[in-house]
Amino acid sequence: MSQKMLINARLPEELRIAVVENDALEELYVERTANDNYVGNIYKGVVVNIEQGLQAVFVDFGVGQNGFLHISDVEPHYFKQAPNFKPQEEERRPGWRRRHDDDDLLNSGRPRHKPPIQDIFQRGDEVLVQVIKEGIGSKGPTLSTYVSIPGRYLVLMPSLGRVGVSRKITDESVRRKLRSLMDELDPPKGLGFIVRTAGSDRTKKDLAFDLAYLMRLWRSIVRRVKNLPGPVGIYEESDVVIRTIRDVFTSEIDEIIVDEKGAYDRAREFMEGVMPRYKDRISYYSGVEPLFTKYGMDSEIAKINCRTVPLRDGGSIVIDQAEALVAIDVNSGSFRMTESPEETAFQLNLRAAKEIARQIRLRDLGGVIVNDFIDMASEQHRRAVERTLRDAMKRDRSKTRILRTSPFGLIEMTRQRVRPGVRRSGYRECPCCRGGGAIKTLESMTLEIMRVLALAVQEKRAALITVSVAEEVASYVNNKKRQQLAKFEDECSASIVVRPAANVWPESLEVEIFDENNKRIPFTRGGENAGNGR
Repeated sequence: MSQKMLINARLPEELRIAVVENDALEELYVERTANDNYVGNIYKGVVVNIEQGLQAVFVDFGVGQNGFLHISDVEPHYFKQAPNFKPQEEERRPGWRRRHDDDDLLNSGRPRHKPPIQDIFQRGDEVLVQVIKEGIGSKGPTLSTYVSIPGRYLVLMPSLGRVGVSRKITDESVRRKLRSLMDELDPPKGLGFIVRTAGSDRTKKDLAFDLAYLMRLWRSIVRRVKNLPGPVGIYEESDVVIRTIRDVFTSEIDEIIVDEKGAYDRAREFMEGVMPRYKDRISYYSGVEPLFTKYGMDSEIAKINCRTVPLRDGGSIVIDQAEALVAIDVNSGSFRMTESPEETAFQLNLRAAKEIARQIRLRDLGGVIVNDFIDMASEQHRRAVERTLRDAMKRDRSKTRILRTSPFGLIEMTRQRVRPGVRRSGYRECPCCRGGGAIKTLESMTLEIMRVLALAVQEKRAALITVSVAEEVASYVNNKKRQQLAKFEDECSASIVVRPAANVWPESLEVEIFDENNKRIPFTRGGENAGNGR
């Protein structure tokens, strides 16, 4: 299996990183300089507002937009500030035991019983927070006091207080070996560390190097927290090139190709310092043809924004994004495997499950996702499709949860949303359809014009009524409704002119009324000034 990482940094406004597997785009990371990215950064913030109903506080962390901190993201040591709060012992069911190898960064060490947030914080309190999710729309960034700082092989989690191993490392002998190595390194008491998947085959020396790097970084953070008043930035994540190589690169990637000298130098320096054995896998591309075009990635990226995605051998998936969820529908189209409808549906669903996982990853879809597969009668087939989808989602770095097939043949899942998806980042709402994906037909626009004219002809002073609409609408009205327009003219003894307007969207409608002295008469319809258009 051939894998490459392509880094396109020639345009200063945008940086794109693609992971290509057997010439197919499998992962895509895009960052634009015009969009501030705060995820992973650590700040010393100041509480500016407390929302008891939400059990959350809003924190000014110095970027011009307040962040949202929920009680579930507040570290237990802050609970000491709450008067009369006594930690309760966790309820232990039969067979309960504490896990010491848990790498769940969102839930590790989080108590079930918490005091009210208004007892923990007051306005003006300083709090150390990390941005865990970008703001989307009018919502500000989501914050957490559970700070985590990733290295190449380890993650430093001060609040964890113990050593853990990534759940993605499933070999128990490897897990025991890694825990033993960490015990030998004797990390500082009171701090927590997680061994990342990338550290599964590392030596004690590699882990020690990463541990020393994280400890230097943590001491620097502690000094800044003590000496600087909030709101202020404490720690800033690496740029997207270093961050992606650090988090995504594995020994299976044969080559890293960079097309911009500055980005290449930074990446090369990082590889030499952190992964010297792989430094020869990075190369500089100086060709005239754009890097992504040379490897066919531009056409692959263009497909990401299509609603319909064709499948190999026929069939397709259709992806629709709503405000609260994503709906993905599997269509059979011309796909036929055998004479058996059940086997045909099963084989198509298997292909669709793999492509759904890939599209979710590439489009960075998040929230609730509902997958409507083709109905299958066999319970064994339904379970196999579920397994295929779960296996395909394993390479996704975002947290996901997949449910079993519902009685309606749907597989529901959730995926952690950290950043706005590709569609939100690269597109704006259409002023014509307002994001609905549809505009009024010519007949609907004509009926609306007739209703507005029926109101306009009631103006007794009218000598001229003009209707300005899109060219296609004007042509339709003048050809199909000439008789009705003449009837309106007879009713009010005024001339009615329906004219095309240049550079307007299809639903634009502007009505003006003039008297015999060519003076404009104010006209409103439905409480809205018609002169403002639509």
